[in-house]
Amino acid sequence: MENDFLPVSQSDLRQRGWDRLDIILITGDAYVDHPAYGVALIGRALEAHGFRVGVIAQPDWRTDADFKRLGKPRLFFGITSGNVDSMVANYTANKRPRKKDDYTPGGKAGMRPDRALIVYANRVRQAFKDALVVIGGIEASMRRLAHYDYWDNRVRRSILFDARADMLVYGMGESQTVEIARRLDAGQGIETLDGIPGTAVIRKDPSFLKETVVLPAFEAVADDPVAFNKAFALFYRQQNPHTARPVVQAHGDRFAVVYPPPMPLAAADLDAIYERGYCRNWHPDYDAAGGVPGLETVRHSLVTHRGCCGECNFCSLYFHQGRVVQSRSADSVLREARELAGDPSFRGTITDMGGPTANLYGADCPRWTKKGFCGDKRCLTPQTCSALDPGYERSLPLYRRVRQIPGVKHAFIGSGFRHDLFGGKGSDTILEELCRHHVSGRMKVAPEHVCNPVLEAMGKPDIAVYDAFVQQFNRVGKRLPARRYLVNYFISAHPGSTLKDALEMALYLIRRNMHPEQIQDFIPLPLTLSGAMYHTGRHPFTGKSVYVAKTFRERKMQRALIQYRNPANRPLIRDALDILKARDLAPLFFKAAGGHQGKQKTGAVPSAASKPARRRPRKTGKSTGRKQRRR
Repeated sequence: MENDFLPVSQSDLRQRGWDRLDIILITGDAYVDHPAYGVALIGRALEAHGFRVGVIAQPDWRTDADFKRLGKPRLFFGITSGNVDSMVANYTANKRPRKKDDYTPGGKAGMRPDRALIVYANRVRQAFKDALVVIGGIEASMRRLAHYDYWDNRVRRSILFDARADMLVYGMGESQTVEIARRLDAGQGIETLDGIPGTAVIRKDPSFLKETVVLPAFEAVADDPVAFNKAFALFYRQQNPHTARPVVQAHGDRFAVVYPPPMPLAAADLDAIYERGYCRNWHPDYDAAGGVPGLETVRHSLVTHRGCCGECNFCSLYFHQGRVVQSRSADSVLREARELAGDPSFRGTITDMGGPTANLYGADCPRWTKKGFCGDKRCLTPQTCSALDPGYERSLPLYRRVRQIPGVKHAFIGSGFRHDLFGGKGSDTILEELCRHHVSGRMKVAPEHVCNPVLEAMGKPDIAVYDAFVQQFNRVGKRLPARRYLVNYFISAHPGSTLKDALEMALYLIRRNMHPEQIQDFIPLPLTLSGAMYHTGRHPFTGKSVYVAKTFRERKMQRALIQYRNPANRPLIRDALDILKARDLAPLFFKAAGGHQGKQKTGAVPSAASKPARRRPRKTGKSTGRKQRRR
């Protein structure tokens, strides 16, 4: 029944003549059958392999009634909190409840519980004591081992234990979820499903594994920051699919066993995932509530690739989608673009053709296919590796073909660009073509900070690289028929950033008449390098001490200095300047702030550097599996 939604009710089952489902997927998001939503990808992958799949979206967790809605599946329940970790979805960086949830009908907040994976899995256990439970998505990926939890301010166990799950799927999840279903369908017991790449399990005795990396136990890392960082560093180095070994961590008298990541998908496999019969809409049950706001940002977009070799320390992608870029074939992208152009709701604009990093479609390195990525250096920092091909010889011809499709008036790239992938010989021509045809007035880049020690702690290139790019952007901009602007993303209070660094950043912005309105308050996400630094106050690889702003007051002052034009920030700015013994700078701050009247104006450099834009949810493509680049 191509282009029908997956069943969500008993009446849907009766219409198909089914008496039972093989797999039931439970999600903390509304059910949106679009390839930017993880449950849709997993559901369609299972369906394509002949399994009967149903969906329970945003169940009422206060009772087990909703969890019984579709009965007990023949094989297993697959559970995810949604496209975003439930704690990130429910709370701000200052731990205040969010007022909106774009993944919920009408944007209503409070429709998913805190720690949704744990709550949902335990409700399933209450409803069906002997049901098999497989958890996945970003929340499972980033909590598959003992991890620091910002909201509890403590180290928590692997989520496998708290959810009482039989298995955990990490990463994007299609191949391993299908493999689990195949093995169970063949009669294997869940306790025998060992060795599946991209999964984790609990075992009483892991000695059957021939070669493992043993981490310090949960009890050790919970009490000792040195042991925590040792465990993190050991695990971090086991992410190359070609060389990784199973990782084992004791939790009491049992062990969390994490198998190596799956091999990157071939282009043909990735093509198949994104070309299945998606309805590309929210379920009709949500029409009365006005639909699901999160769909509008991605409805007419195309995912062209997965993975990111940027390896930013605050980002979840390294442990989730991986460092190897996986690109779809040009023909597959073109077929989807033509399908979009034929949609009655399409008005001529493809809003985004991209992935976690916009300008990495087609990227390649000679090592990736047979050896994976380097273990002793990064692809883009401290400078871009000469062996990395950013893929422009593949991406630009594809973009030209897309914009020639009848009905396509604009084919924009709305994802964030790596500014350090420009600047090389001949890149002016590349940048000009992108800006002329594929940037909708504003190009998104992420310098993140301006102080080099902070940028080093972030895993970002020096500010000189960004400054050179701005000069290039302005130079190229003079050849364009209309002005283009840069939307700059910055992070406040990242580990390594002192109040003095925030002041230096503010002065940098004031001198260039840049006034960013969208600042990302740093959130120490579980299982990220930056999260480890925040928790321990030390770098996991070097052991060097790292300054961490942990009080809400200091975090607010750092943000206030950066957002100097907001009148509400003046008291915090004064306090920060007093602490720094820099009160003499107050006139500079308040003169700059006082010049902001009515519509925001931009000067010569900021005309290419200061247009604001709201952050939108990144396309993870997966929730049973934010760039999920998420901070």
